Amino acid sequence: MKKYFLFVTMLLAVNTQAQKTLIPKKTTLAALTKTNQYFMEKWPDTGKEIVLNKTWPSNIWTRGVYYEGLMALYAIDPKQPYYDYAVQWGEKHNWNLRNGIKTRNADDQDCGQTYIDLYLIDKKPERIANIKASIDTMLKTSKIDDWHWIDAIQMAMPVMARLGKIYKDTAYFHRMYEMYEWTKNGLYNKEEHLWWRDKDFIPPYKEPNGQNCYWSRGNGWVLAALVRTMEQLPENSHYYKIFLNDFKEMSAAVLPLQRTDGFWNASLHDPNNYGGKELTGTSLFVYGITWGIRKGYLDKKTYYPVVVKAWNALVKDCVHDNGMLGFVQSTGKQPSDGQPVSFDKIPDFEDYGLGCFLLAGSEIYKLK
Repeated sequence: MKKYFLFVTMLLAVNTQAQKTLIPKKTTLAALTKTNQYFMEKWPDTGKEIVLNKTWPSNIWTRGVYYEGLMALYAIDPKQPYYDYAVQWGEKHNWNLRNGIKTRNADDQDCGQTYIDLYLIDKKPERIANIKASIDTMLKTSKIDDWHWIDAIQMAMPVMARLGKIYKDTAYFHRMYEMYEWTKNGLYNKEEHLWWRDKDFIPPYKEPNGQNCYWSRGNGWVLAALVRTMEQLPENSHYYKIFLNDFKEMSAAVLPLQRTDGFWNASLHDPNNYGGKELTGTSLFVYGITWGIRKGYLDKKTYYPVVVKAWNALVKDCVHDNGMLGFVQSTGKQPSDGQPVSFDKIPDFEDYGLGCFLLAGSEIYKLK
């Protein structure tokens, strides 16, 4: 019996040590390569419509998030097929937005993040013209209440930040902050430092355990948006300082909510409400927190073990042999949507989960 307990103790010690050591860079890159290759082979035609309960064009937000991840992968592993695949996507859609340049919908504008990134590689005017026209149309009005759900912050705010930097026009910065502030004033809990997904979840709405409802992926979208926006702003910008403060508050808030297996639950404050492994929220938190560590904004001693445990778990528990990703919550707005989540279940859209995974892994790869 003593030998048995000694064995268990040694096994626990080994597992604990493993959780403290980040998997090798080559293993991370191999996981990113495999999962991305699975998707590119499954969707060789970048313009092919997505047919589910209805038919969707392939420049919707889900696909846009994938291409954000692909461009992050391309930045650390610049393979020509990645670039070509992204360019073909833009060309198939004539570098346009779902619903055209008059749309104010952030989901429609998400594709612009990749269009602009591709423009910066090869400054062909058609790559940036339509997304710029869409945002410019918004700037001509005083309306600032478009982002009434927090996902929108990630879909559109980094677009405005990119345009402001490229054209050296602070009007983009001013407007994106006005819109962000409007959303923040309504949906950010300044005491718990987390976001309600939209007005439907503001109290008196509560989770079954009586706590506030904070959706993991929704909060992940905001954390990612703050990173992707700050990357475009001067560090001495007044807005940068506000975004950084919010970023630090959110990072500290999600820190103690991590599961022992490395993941975050779909419901951040009610582990029993559809609790379990979930890739998208976890990946977005890894992406944001890892960036914060790299920049020196988050204490490495405190946060490094968090991203190590999370990233190791994502690679170990979510990647199928063929490159498919498991534990991806389908599209929705709350913890209950797309449930149950499992290793073998294919979500309604496979693209955005991969995008989140590629963003996280690309940041991890850059971590020293």
